[in-house]
Amino acid sequence: MGILNDSDVQWIADHAVKSVVPAGAVLIEQGVAIGHLYILLDGRVSVQLANGVEVAVLMTGEIVGEISFVDSRPPLASAVAQVPSLVLAIEKAVLQRKLDADGQFGSRFYKALALFLADRLRSTTGRLGYAVAGGNEDAAEDGPDELGSDFMESISMANVRFDMLVRSVK
Repeated sequence: MGILNDSDVQWIADHAVKSVVPAGAVLIEQGVAIGHLYILLDGRVSVQLANGVEVAVLMTGEIVGEISFVDSRPPLASAVAQVPSLVLAIEKAVLQRKLDADGQFGSRFYKALALFLADRLRSTTGRLGYAVAGGNEDAAEDGPDELGSDFMESISMANVRFDMLVRSVK
């Protein structure tokens, strides 16, 4: 959310529906087209395959349904609330109309989504043990174990924007 501006965040707050999802409720069902993109305001969501294997746990501040939103294919896994969770649900069609009508919003939104997905992929790759130890020529100039100042600034702005979103929907 660090890429979005104040009016973008306010638009999301104005067009999303806040709801409490009980523990065990399915937000996204594997193989079924999504109708909403979710922002997890509070709680914990398990991403599970049909055989029950958990592939990820999503926490406060994360987006749920973003991959199927981007590529329009049915989800490869289900998203199930592990605890009672507070979400913002943005109807896919409403968001798509905004993206089609407002190119600047679309640019910021998709860049924010790309950075979010890149961060998630890096985390997943590290957890699976595929990260390259030492000698990474593509590492940030601060060193392989350091976060770059641009990334840290983006994280800081993301926290500010998330707090703004939470306040806007209360």
